[in-house]
Amino acid sequence: MRISNRAKRLQWSPIRKLIPYADKAKSEGVRVYHLNIGQPDIKTPPEVLLALKEFKTNVISYGPSQGIPELREAISNYLGKYGLDVEPDEVVITNGGSEALLFTFSIVADDEDEIIVPEPFYTNYNGIAQILGVNLVPITTKAEEGFHLPPIEEFERAFSKKTRAVLLCSPNNPTGTILSEEEMKKVIDFIVKKGIFLITDEVYREFTFDGRKHVSALKFKEALDQIIVVDSVSKRFSMCGARIGSIYAKNREIITEGIKFAQARLCPPTVEQHLAIAAYGLPMEYFDGVKREYQRRRDVVWNALKGKEGIVLQKPEGAFYTVVKLPVNDSEEFSKWLLTDYRSKGETVMVAPAGGFYATPGRGKNEVRIAYVLEAEKLKRAMNMLLEALEIYPGRTS
Repeated sequence: MRISNRAKRLQWSPIRKLIPYADKAKSEGVRVYHLNIGQPDIKTPPEVLLALKEFKTNVISYGPSQGIPELREAISNYLGKYGLDVEPDEVVITNGGSEALLFTFSIVADDEDEIIVPEPFYTNYNGIAQILGVNLVPITTKAEEGFHLPPIEEFERAFSKKTRAVLLCSPNNPTGTILSEEEMKKVIDFIVKKGIFLITDEVYREFTFDGRKHVSALKFKEALDQIIVVDSVSKRFSMCGARIGSIYAKNREIITEGIKFAQARLCPPTVEQHLAIAAYGLPMEYFDGVKREYQRRRDVVWNALKGKEGIVLQKPEGAFYTVVKLPVNDSEEFSKWLLTDYRSKGETVMVAPAGGFYATPGRGKNEVRIAYVLEAEKLKRAMNMLLEALEIYPGRTS
């Protein structure tokens, strides 16, 4: 019997691949501080949990493949509060943001087609592209430059006759970078000139720090026919397990094709869609407190690591991640060592090696992603352990 090449080429998730080592440490009584995965400890809004409690039915039945109309309308109303004009029939509900990406890649690209994406990027972009046989063409951004976009000439060099789209994420997972309006405009002009799509991952729209604002691609009227937005409730409302995402686009052909893919998997989960309706009905003030909390956590990580010898990082501008360059010879080995060998009073810390957030082989070899999803005191403890571990790690380089 033969295993497919598709399966063989699929990478392990750098976020989850070291979990067996964490599980073993826990089985030995070690407390593990999880900074490897974007699972917030902020409570799911009580309005959402109440909607779960009050959901009543005799049969949990199939729903529409595109998603129930009430949820699509709730998303339309929510986006309208940002001045974004998206009609309910311009939305397709998906099984999480990952399926939204899967559908979108499938709609815009065939086997061996290319999507240009700044790296480092959300690791599942790699996995989904590998499943579909789509090639991600990376444009490298650098920690020393805050992971902001390089000159547009880099996009020109990456472009080929097989290029079908550019993919951007802002606020960014894994770097915490927010693209400025000027950066967005340069990419918009590029995709208009080339006649290709722009896919924007706007999952972290609300999480912006120090007075910064998120700039949605949908604000650029000259390119509306070329823009596809991928979104999710997971991080926005701290309900990652609900698995409700969405695609929205003004281009009706994109929506039509998206519904065909949606029909192929029948429908998104019925109960969770009702929970998402409750979430999108929250007042916008809900985000004020959440944003302040993440900024507080960002500051804990920043203040702990800034200026430390051998460590390179920029102050994250949004989301709840940062990519940190460490003085180690191999960040994956270091991340594993934290779980197998390092202990501080029966505790350790888990981070995600950054190599899997790149498409260029060898990139990120001395970088890790830190998700600051724990409350401030736990983060302080985790940062102290990380710095202590770096001092004694056998593979330290400086």
